[in-house]
Amino acid sequence: MNEIKLVDACKNGDNTARKKLYELYAQRMMGICFRYTADAEISQDLLHDGFIKVFESIHSFQYKGENSLCAWMSKIFTNTALEYLRKSNARKNVVALDERLQVEMIEDEKETDRIPDAVLMNFISELPAGYRTVFNLYTFEEMSHKEIGKILGINESSSRSQLARAKLILAKKINDYIKLNEG
Repeated sequence: MNEIKLVDACKNGDNTARKKLYELYAQRMMGICFRYTADAEISQDLLHDGFIKVFESIHSFQYKGENSLCAWMSKIFTNTALEYLRKSNARKNVVALDERLQVEMIEDEKETDRIPDAVLMNFISELPAGYRTVFNLYTFEEMSHKEIGKILGINESSSRSQLARAKLILAKKINDYIKLNEG
């Protein structure tokens, strides 16, 4: 069943199509939820909530070409995760801005190619919630600092600062991983 037929069947309330949609996209959407929360149980709850939103609003989806369904759903799941973070105040759980991080920058960015994606995603999940949220919005959702500030209710400069600190923490983790696994 192609994307258009699958969406049409979901719009008509076909539970088999809804199950198929879930099976096709659950893992990818779970990844989005986990990227923002770094908690498997919370991510599972958000996955459930996100699919409810998808099925409730599927009638508003308009096909715009290949992968438009995935992009539309990704936005719903990102917003679901951000809504959770706003309500739980988790985004305020950041390392103090005056903390001084001593870190070597990555000498050769190609070094990250040697690190498995799962390890990199784990490093991202270990970031403090605020840093992780800004990093994800900037890196994966390609939002500007102005957009991030508006969504999270923070200053644009705070978004920049949190992104910079997230990158420093990640650089340290990557450097440590490379040193540990050399040889």
